[in-house]
Amino acid sequence: MLTPWLVGLAVLVAAVGAYRRYRKFAKRRRAAAFATYGYKVREFQLPRDGRVQYAQWLHPQETPKILQQADVDAVREYVQPGDFVIDIGAHSGDTTLPFALAAGPTGCVLALEPNPYVYEILQANARLNPDRTHIQPLCLAATEDDGEFTFHYSDGAFCNGGFLSQLPNGTSNHLAPLKVQGRNFDRLLRAEFSDRLPRWKLLKVDTEGYDRQVLASLRRLIEKYQPIIVCEVLGVLDADARAALFDELATAGYDCFKREETGPLRGVSIARDEMNRWKHFDMLAIPRKVAKAGMAA
Repeated sequence: MLTPWLVGLAVLVAAVGAYRRYRKFAKRRRAAAFATYGYKVREFQLPRDGRVQYAQWLHPQETPKILQQADVDAVREYVQPGDFVIDIGAHSGDTTLPFALAAGPTGCVLALEPNPYVYEILQANARLNPDRTHIQPLCLAATEDDGEFTFHYSDGAFCNGGFLSQLPNGTSNHLAPLKVQGRNFDRLLRAEFSDRLPRWKLLKVDTEGYDRQVLASLRRLIEKYQPIIVCEVLGVLDADARAALFDELATAGYDCFKREETGPLRGVSIARDEMNRWKHFDMLAIPRKVAKAGMAA
């Protein structure tokens, strides 16, 4: 015969199990919900660049973006008018816009975003500020091969996600699949942007843990043109994946830094055995010849 405390424990265990099943069901239901969201044009008055417009995506999970003069000035440390910048994983364009203001209308920012729903917002931002920016958006993922790929997102309206099936822990809690188009980016750049490559000054990669593969696919061009690189160390990456990312940059001739969260594109020097020191952070990779000149100090 069960004692009262054992009965109570059994009831508690059953309740906890039921609650966990409910949460899992509710999460899957939210992930399955689909809706499209437009945008609202916001205006920012910057001390140096004046009035700048930005299309804010109205997805309820998207955080409001703020453009500050310091964001643009940080890019200008490396990017001058007429330069070429590549933004892989541009999302709605919140990083693309500061790049474009620094490169100016004679330069070009090539912005890749494979998610067709947020890509519409990126397109809107490419159309804004036409007298001061030149943004060329592409609805593509930078992949090792051409083809159609399944990305996974956090919700059915596809706010945030990526090629998560390539991560050590798989798709994790991102339950909404989306078919996207991918292109070998090395071949695309050589075929369609060869005239811009000699002035390639900055590469940003934010691909939710797929950064190393993107960088590896561009190794020959990176070694030739030596752009400044900003990439992400995703929190779920294990030690081996972090070491591989560091090695990819080091082998290409770069010194690595933990990027400061605000201010200039600078950071603290980081060694290979320090890649696990922080759970989630951005890396700044600078060609050794530039780093030795003290630009990352």
